[in-house]
Amino acid sequence: MTFPLYINYPSWIHPEIFPNVPVLGLIRWYGLMYILAFGTAFFILKKLLKEGALNSVDSEGKLVETTEDDIFSFIATGIIFLLIGARVFSTLVYDTSGDYWHKPWLIFWPFKNGKFTGLAGMSYHGGFIGGLLGMIFWCWRHKRPTMKWIDAMCTAIPLGYTFGRIGNFMNGELYGRITTVPWGMVFPTVPRSERFSSKIEWVSSFMDKIGMEAVDGQLANLPRHPSQLYEALFEGLVLFSIIWILHKKKPFDGFTGSLYTIGYGFFRFFIEYFREPDADIGYRFTVDSNAVIYENTSLLNISTGQVLCTLMILGGIALMIVCGILNKRKKAAATL
Repeated sequence: MTFPLYINYPSWIHPEIFPNVPVLGLIRWYGLMYILAFGTAFFILKKLLKEGALNSVDSEGKLVETTEDDIFSFIATGIIFLLIGARVFSTLVYDTSGDYWHKPWLIFWPFKNGKFTGLAGMSYHGGFIGGLLGMIFWCWRHKRPTMKWIDAMCTAIPLGYTFGRIGNFMNGELYGRITTVPWGMVFPTVPRSERFSSKIEWVSSFMDKIGMEAVDGQLANLPRHPSQLYEALFEGLVLFSIIWILHKKKPFDGFTGSLYTIGYGFFRFFIEYFREPDADIGYRFTVDSNAVIYENTSLLNISTGQVLCTLMILGGIALMIVCGILNKRKKAAATL
């Protein structure tokens, strides 16, 4: 007897926490994960507050102490800007229909064809830009040192981000490319993953390798990399661990923010090789115009996410250099 070399997506997992239960059926895992993410960020910022990492000195040399209300206000402002940026980026960059460019008022319209659909579709990179602008705005309005507060938030973000990717997994979305690794997972077909005819030679050979039986007349739903969990691990837990170990040893304000930007871009760039690009966008750069998106045929096939991650890495390096130079000048001026 041969055992299948893949895992079926757990049948008990549904996007709704209480499926088929009136009213409670509207509560979704994804929304709960967002709440846990923001709660985690608040908890870590409170810990940094106790360490004195958020206190500063004003222009008159007086100590400006931070309160929990300040933290809450800072996070709330960041969340608002983050959600706006994530939604705008998702509709204007990742949507290929062009509808949102011609009808921009639909970006925040939660109805489609007379039905409530919510604001489905969020972009991490758009949220990154929006959240960054929100933090800058809050620091300007409250006259706080911008890079110090951004450093604190970037210490808190990765652990919270872990919950976001777990939410994607619970939704059965953002899955990876097809794979023969034993932890490859057969995701549910809603949202519908691409299926293949078992009569095709490469498909039947693929199924033989993993011990999947073909059923006459049916399309095969092949196992895929659980790339959401890869991201939760590396862009979340691993990146958080690195930053947390170094956060008390940062050489200058702006270091942690730069490290987060570089680290996230680095991990996400390589995980994109396992994650399937959006079907309607495909690759931004490719060595083969006929390259398929459901498997990785070349490291030179570059997705939209990889382009944006490259910009993040370059931006993080530039920010670290600039902040380092400004810190040296500040120290030099203090010695005069």
